Amino acid sequence: MEYPKKSLGQNFLIDKNITKKIVSLTDVSNQNIIEIGAGNGALTDELIKKKPKSLILIEKDDKLVQILKSKYQKLKFIKIFNHDILDFNLENVVKKNSILFGNLPYNISSQIIIKILKFKKYPPKYKNLIFMFQKELGDRIIGKFPSKHYGRLSVISNYKLNVLNKFLVSPNCFFPRPKVNSIVIHFQPKKSNSYLIKNLSNLEKITQVFFSNKRKMINKNLKKLFNKHQIIKLSNINFKLRPAEIKPEIYYRITKIYEEN
Repeated sequence: MEYPKKSLGQNFLIDKNITKKIVSLTDVSNQNIIEIGAGNGALTDELIKKKPKSLILIEKDDKLVQILKSKYQKLKFIKIFNHDILDFNLENVVKKNSILFGNLPYNISSQIIIKILKFKKYPPKYKNLIFMFQKELGDRIIGKFPSKHYGRLSVISNYKLNVLNKFLVSPNCFFPRPKVNSIVIHFQPKKSNSYLIKNLSNLEKITQVFFSNKRKMINKNLKKLFNKHQIIKLSNINFKLRPAEIKPEIYYRITKIYEEN
């Protein structure tokens, strides 16, 4: 087995029961599949058994790419890209109703999910996202209002994604064994949204400003972002609230007014 690289956040999934459980979350047969961070092909092997229509593998590690190419060279429905996912034009290869899988590297998993949320086309072409995260990060992505996990990531994720399913994965299921638990989350994109934000980067900016001062009331941060005329439009919001006390829908409304400027 190719030894995992710490610099790339690699932890290879070695438990076949978990790979089966991940793939069984949705129907893969005759579907267009994309796997982010294919590694040594543990999840790929299980996907192949379900006979997908097409399978795109994206892997940054040069040595692992050579292993994957050698392993799957006879399977014409598989296409392998040797790219860093953060620099790769992922939206360009997503076909209609694609399903995206990934045991995401812990060190860049939040950047990957944000990259996918920022796809230009909405609703997006993908119909399912099934990703594994470090549990702490996964909890922050799906954190409900109000809860201790609710925050910036959950506000942004909740704008475009619904959570269908989730389950925990023990460190014993990986090599090398990580020090933390993992979580697999099954998302589906929301087909519509009451608050049409033009650019998700603006929601990123609003939540960044607010949650960088989590313990402070929002009134000072509002004055940093808005002029007096815009603040009047927000007058029915309680300015004495703290960031974690504000529902996601309020953040979307605040962002819409910010974009009107």
